[in-house]
Amino acid sequence: MKRIGSKVLMLCTAMGFGLSAAGTALGAETLDDVMKRRGLTDKDILAAAKTYVPTGKRDEYIAFSSGGQSGQLIVYGIPSMRILKYVAVFTPEPWQGYGFDDESKAVLAQGRINGKDINFGDTHHPAISETNGVYDGQFLFINDKNNPRIAVVDLHDFETKQIVVNPIMKSDHGGAFVTPNTEYVIEASQYAAPFENGFVPLEQFNEKYRGAVTYWKFNRETGRIVPEESFSVELPPYSQDLSDFGKGPSDGWSFTNSFCSERYVGGIERGRPPFEAGCSQKDTDFFHMVNWRKAAELVKAGKAKQINGHNVITMDTSVAEGILFLVPEPKSPHGMDVSPDGKFMIVSGKLDSHTYVYSFDKLMGLINAKDYAGKDPYGIPILDLKKSLHTQVQVGLGPLHTQYDSKPCVAYTSIYVDSQVTKWDYCEGKVLDKISIHYNIGHLMTMEGDSVTPQGKYLVSLNKLAIDRFNPVGPLHPQNHQLIDISGDKMQLLYDMPLPLGEPHYAVAIAADKLKPGIRYKSGWNSREDKRSAFRTRPGREKVERKDGVVHVYGTTIRSHITPEIIEVEEGDTVSVHMTNLERAEDETHGFAIYGTNVNLSLEPGKTASATFKAERAGVFPYYCTEFCSALHLEMQGYLLVKPKGYQATAAKGAEGTVYSKADYDKQHKTNVETQAVIDSVVAYITARNYQDFAPVVALVEDATDQLNFAADAKKKSDEFAAKEDWQNATLWAGQWWQYQVKAADIGLRAKTFLDQNGAKVVK
Repeated sequence: MKRIGSKVLMLCTAMGFGLSAAGTALGAETLDDVMKRRGLTDKDILAAAKTYVPTGKRDEYIAFSSGGQSGQLIVYGIPSMRILKYVAVFTPEPWQGYGFDDESKAVLAQGRINGKDINFGDTHHPAISETNGVYDGQFLFINDKNNPRIAVVDLHDFETKQIVVNPIMKSDHGGAFVTPNTEYVIEASQYAAPFENGFVPLEQFNEKYRGAVTYWKFNRETGRIVPEESFSVELPPYSQDLSDFGKGPSDGWSFTNSFCSERYVGGIERGRPPFEAGCSQKDTDFFHMVNWRKAAELVKAGKAKQINGHNVITMDTSVAEGILFLVPEPKSPHGMDVSPDGKFMIVSGKLDSHTYVYSFDKLMGLINAKDYAGKDPYGIPILDLKKSLHTQVQVGLGPLHTQYDSKPCVAYTSIYVDSQVTKWDYCEGKVLDKISIHYNIGHLMTMEGDSVTPQGKYLVSLNKLAIDRFNPVGPLHPQNHQLIDISGDKMQLLYDMPLPLGEPHYAVAIAADKLKPGIRYKSGWNSREDKRSAFRTRPGREKVERKDGVVHVYGTTIRSHITPEIIEVEEGDTVSVHMTNLERAEDETHGFAIYGTNVNLSLEPGKTASATFKAERAGVFPYYCTEFCSALHLEMQGYLLVKPKGYQATAAKGAEGTVYSKADYDKQHKTNVETQAVIDSVVAYITARNYQDFAPVVALVEDATDQLNFAADAKKKSDEFAAKEDWQNATLWAGQWWQYQVKAADIGLRAKTFLDQNGAKVVK
């Protein structure tokens, strides 16, 4: 057999050609042995089997959970409960370069409060966009309780594209929830405050402090909220809480509950009882019914008041036009959930043991007959509680939030004080099952449980306390999300998942096959504005230029180098680095970070991102790729040289390390020729099969073609230097030629493996 060079032998081995496959012996340990050794029961094994997703396989559902005080969004799979991603929303996040590149800084800047950058958020309620009440997987909305803001996340690339600040609220809680066709996103205030931004003493609480619900108009074509087409409805200074939109017969109405309708103002430092004492005296609070569709017509008719440049329908107008009503509800509620058919509204009160099921038909009957039980201090009609109810069900102490099953009339309610989930029938008003969880459940979610087509199958309990469930990690414990099987008559606890990011408050889950995320951007893409970047750079067109007092660096990244590799500026220069990732292969992300500058870019395939900074002092500043992208990742480096002002360079020959000869060139050239023969074999293997039927392989083939084109360019340069007998540059360019070949071979291996594992057929 002809002797093969070591580099090519390594490549052949990796490609799987000419080698015999060694069989892998399975461990001799049996399932019974494992169960005995680990103290597992049959029930444990069944639970494990129900949650196990084999290697290389994917989850059936994707959950989006709020990240609480992290200001982020958490994405994980169900039933595996594997965390897949943290999506940066209101808070800078280095891995994604969020808050570090110019493009994402511009998004965060949209969320400034009174001109101040806010690098903290308290995310609470994510909502997935809907079409005809069904999750469509296109967009996700989430609120910030601390700073009343709504963010738009595009699920094409799982990036935050927009942040809007509420112009009249000082906090929110009841957001985000969407209309059945995502025309509007609702945001409800939490703690009453003056709409204007000036000082108002608490002694004027009843007269000057207000609550509100805001209806943010969403343009699906642009994927953005349109503030100028949005509006709010003024509400009394009750503490508004959760919201939901009607469906089917109740479409066109929204429902927002409240607590502290006593309008109590605490002040323990003044010798007064605390808020919690005064805000829980009444037996009932109110939920607000708003005819939002008619409210939108009132705004178009010019019947809204401008406050801080925002459309606000006053309470007087709402009462006069008949769009706002109050309905008594159990005190201290924390749940407002419209049934999938839109016929019922279910509310729970944390200080009660019942869920209240309201009939929309009965509510509308009272409104149409003007059958009111009275009016509140602001003149808003109050409907009669008993006349509004369909039923009441005793579900346990401290009920909070309700989600729905695929089975008609079946619902699940979180029971905070009893640390349980109750399964019950809201049509017949009876409890069906209970299960204990660990500990103090807040919200819960079923699969697509907020939509008109809930899926059933699984329920996730979002527990506030973990206590003894996981290995101790200090006084600050993770949250605990518990997966529960609800496919049968009895609920079964399957899995505990620690969530070590913020306090996840609420979550939604969607069938994974409804999500259609992209795997790469169009070349030179500004992902935050969803358009071609003005700073995109093509290979071979990298440059450094000074314009309007700024040094602009137009660079590129590709395995395994950054171009340019040396950037020279002067002390005091403003520098704007624009990097374009030239990769077309899936998951070939590059990073770009410069010492001492806070520059940190995440460059997904096709993306262009920029970082602008001031070179404040002279010095040498290495930069490199932060993502381990290839075998020569560590060599993907460069230098930012900041010269002192007035620096005069002296003529000097560039330093050389190893000096190469013709023999070195010949050796490298021979290796490259042999490597190409292996690549040709791989190409023949792939093209002899129906690779066009496999989208991931088509993408890999495109990327491999790019790499081979780069290799051809490097070969041309090597040949030109060899013709001049410049063996130093000829050898080095031959080495670069081989690097591109190796990258192409790596891609070929992935393509070949994919075809082998997915049943590709030989084309005849």
